[in-house]
Amino acid sequence: MLRIVLLVMLISSLSGCYYMQAAKGQLDLTRKREPIADILQDETTPPELAARLRLVQEARQFSIDELGLPDNDSYRTYADIERDYVVWNVFAAPEFSFEPETWCFPIAGCVGYRGYFSEKAAKREAERLGAKGLDVATGGVAAYSTLGKLRDPVLSSMMNWDDVQLVAVLFHELAHQVLYVKGDSGFNESFATAVEEFGVRRWLKARGLHGDIERYDSSRQLRTDLMMLVATAREELEPVYAGNLPENAKRQQKKARLDALSNDVVELLQNAGRDPGSWSGSKLNNARLASMTLYEGRLPEFRALFEQCEQRIECFYAEARVLAGR
Repeated sequence: MLRIVLLVMLISSLSGCYYMQAAKGQLDLTRKREPIADILQDETTPPELAARLRLVQEARQFSIDELGLPDNDSYRTYADIERDYVVWNVFAAPEFSFEPETWCFPIAGCVGYRGYFSEKAAKREAERLGAKGLDVATGGVAAYSTLGKLRDPVLSSMMNWDDVQLVAVLFHELAHQVLYVKGDSGFNESFATAVEEFGVRRWLKARGLHGDIERYDSSRQLRTDLMMLVATAREELEPVYAGNLPENAKRQQKKARLDALSNDVVELLQNAGRDPGSWSGSKLNNARLASMTLYEGRLPEFRALFEQCEQRIECFYAEARVLAGR
């Protein structure tokens, strides 16, 4: 609690309502935290919730013993936030560029998004940025990390996921505490995604859940295929944006290419038996594509590094730190 109070004092000294809402949102999470061990001892705890929290405990210990992730107070508590998302992120990029707008914060450094604990506040910010002529995208987030600065709880919003996804996100968020480079979201998210990938495979293998490994690998391959479609669209649009065409001509080519991307992704997902969701009839823009590549832009590089280390975790972390210049 002392850390939270100090954080609020720090943020309150900064200008702008954004920092105040962030401090208040974090303080609200802190007040709702309950030790998972206490919840499991409570006879009134619903059996389904108890089962998920026991899974969290097992995955948390596995993350320490087998993945070398931090042994600290992160994800030892649970908070019922009574909503589907803990924060809503706002992304923005120029009309003719995939370079995202960035904002700088005391803990995370400079990142390509702003997070709001209120959906209405996120929408207001999106409207403000859109009025400046920027492409804007917003999306709800069910979990996030304070990089080990605070005792991050498991959130009720995370309980909507299946077991594999829940464990994957725990590994991903804890990986940020191993290595985090301020101002380089692409590096950080790709590194954490790599840790998530090999962590989940080890977790499932240790439990003999080979069918789940196949399903997980299939899901990851689908994601890779989707990202290849996005990367191709970006490669084709970048020279259009950088060229000397009139703006109206650029807009026409942009719309045509993003419409084609939407159709390609819908077809890919439908062929895989997946719901295309927001891709169906979606109005894509530069901000949304920029947000997607944050998580996997450098993932092939980290996968190769893991194999070069012969899948030894300690070696992978050490080489990743060298790559980060640490």
